[in-house]
Amino acid sequence: MTINCNENLIDLNTPKVMGILNVTPDSFFDGGAYNGIKNSISQVEKMLDEGATFIDVGAYSSRPGAKEVTQEEELQRILPVIKAITKEFPDCIISIDTFRSSIAKACVQEGAAMVNDISGGQLDTNMFATVAQLKVPYILMHMRGTPQNMQQNTVYDDVTLDIIYYFSEQIYNARLAGINDIIIDPGFGFSKTVAQNFEFLNQLELLQNIEVPILTGLSRKSMIYRTLETDAKKALNGTTALNMVCLEKGANILRVHDVKEAMECVQLYNALKSS
Repeated sequence: MTINCNENLIDLNTPKVMGILNVTPDSFFDGGAYNGIKNSISQVEKMLDEGATFIDVGAYSSRPGAKEVTQEEELQRILPVIKAITKEFPDCIISIDTFRSSIAKACVQEGAAMVNDISGGQLDTNMFATVAQLKVPYILMHMRGTPQNMQQNTVYDDVTLDIIYYFSEQIYNARLAGINDIIIDPGFGFSKTVAQNFEFLNQLELLQNIEVPILTGLSRKSMIYRTLETDAKKALNGTTALNMVCLEKGANILRVHDVKEAMECVQLYNALKSS
């Protein structure tokens, strides 16, 4: 199972880690921490040194109830960072966390190699065609509504079956548009209650039947810290525990804030699998 990133074939049969770089003032865990080129570059260097294969850069906070950000502001935040990363780390595989096709296109033209769309193509009708034209891998996530109202959209007939049906439909549309490399992300924390997140995680292995790579993003999310009655800053141990569950159930990419710990998780999983 491989994806083509800037003419490099990435083998996802061995799990990989995607490091998160939020260049936002209001992300739920690290908002404001990496604003400015110097801080961003320093964090990217750290994550690459710790073993990240991908760096996912986002300039629009998607936490529940996050404020709307204009297209102009999102571009002003993200484009200088993409240019700086590309210059400083030319071999870095950059993923763009955006649901806007114009932002995706501008960033890929500056060297980004992947598009990570929390809306799965639902918030921008031009996204599928744009990604197909750019010929980059596409991360298709499950979410209902927008970051502003997604937690009002948590009623399902069966959360697992509804998500699988969603992926079947959206993958079909993406293939029809001409997208070759598709990765699916169940969107833990998006349009789901804590109980629904755990219900789906318990059946995550069913996504393997879709036969595309699976990305999971559980890092420090509320399903962890609410269950543990703590906060995001103290949710690293819980994140690692659930990352191992994801790997056991077929995840190919772990999207995380803490690369070192995720890489240790992957290393232990590989040792267990090879024994």
